[in-house]
Amino acid sequence: MQQNNFESLLNILNYKFLSLPLYKIILAFVVLFLFLALRRAFTLYILKFFRFLVRKTKTELDDKFLKAIKNPLRFVFVIAGLYFFFLLLEVDYGIVNHILKGLLIFDIFWALYNIVGEFEEYIYKALGKFGRASREFVSFIIKLLKIFIVSIGIIALLQDWGINVTGFLASLGLGGLAFALAAKDTAANIFGGIAILTDNIFKIGEWVKVGNVEGIVEDIGMRTTKIRAFDKRLIILPNATIANSAVENYSRRDKRRIMMRIGLVYNTPIETIKKITDEIRDMLLNHPDIAKDESLLIYFDQFEDSSLSIFCYFFTNTAVWKDYLRIREDINLKIIEIVERNGSAFAFPSNSIYFETPLKIEK
Repeated sequence: MQQNNFESLLNILNYKFLSLPLYKIILAFVVLFLFLALRRAFTLYILKFFRFLVRKTKTELDDKFLKAIKNPLRFVFVIAGLYFFFLLLEVDYGIVNHILKGLLIFDIFWALYNIVGEFEEYIYKALGKFGRASREFVSFIIKLLKIFIVSIGIIALLQDWGINVTGFLASLGLGGLAFALAAKDTAANIFGGIAILTDNIFKIGEWVKVGNVEGIVEDIGMRTTKIRAFDKRLIILPNATIANSAVENYSRRDKRRIMMRIGLVYNTPIETIKKITDEIRDMLLNHPDIAKDESLLIYFDQFEDSSLSIFCYFFTNTAVWKDYLRIREDINLKIIEIVERNGSAFAFPSNSIYFETPLKIEK
């Protein structure tokens, strides 16, 4: 009886399905599930142990590297399981070879792609130390690097399957040339954006003037730059226009200039003019918000049509507009006090009319 059952079991296992004995099909699936189980054990124990080790180190580099290659490493068990699965099923080796190579190529470039993604912040920090690249430019470079990795991976897959990559790339080159000619303005804007970011012309939040456009930079894109004018209009400029224009960056100033003329009435005595000029100069030299350098110039230099003009030229220690206006107001009030204290007054435009009485001739 037992012998008959054993023979029946052998007959079932030797039963051919799709020209393969049933036991080989069962064994193939058992091996596949075994590798999936090993993958699970690798995740629970081996990777967990490695995570424990890298957490003990002072740097985060190994943590990020392990995180980047974790899933590609787990995928290796799937590739190995499929290899033995197809081997037991006696599938044509050429097809299996291409499939497994393709999966391996995919796994390698998947790991490279993840590594770039995990180390983005380190790239930002590394380039930020030099102060020549903004986050937008670094983000653009990272995107190009990811596209490059994906492109190389696709080319490797095509090459493995026997596709003529050289001819394919040549056709892409001709197509790319036609596309570049059609999109030359877009390309010019992209390179203009790169020039803005690498040359550090301005940053988001700075006050700039480009041609007739003046305002605060709100966004720097790869094609356009957005500037918020002081009347709250949003102005969008192509980067190529900015790259070819003279740009005034007012936010990069550490000082702001004050230039004015003080007109005294013409009946002001010479000694009073000298005293007013000296007191204004001393007041500015002792003012805490005024730069004390050779640029501070206070001189009586012109005879205007209606006034004796004192030229004032100096700089504030701040470039912040609100503080600049406060300082200028304080200085204006102090100048008024100096002029009034010395008994003079401010001139205003005036005209004098003289009437001549004709001579009467006596007869």
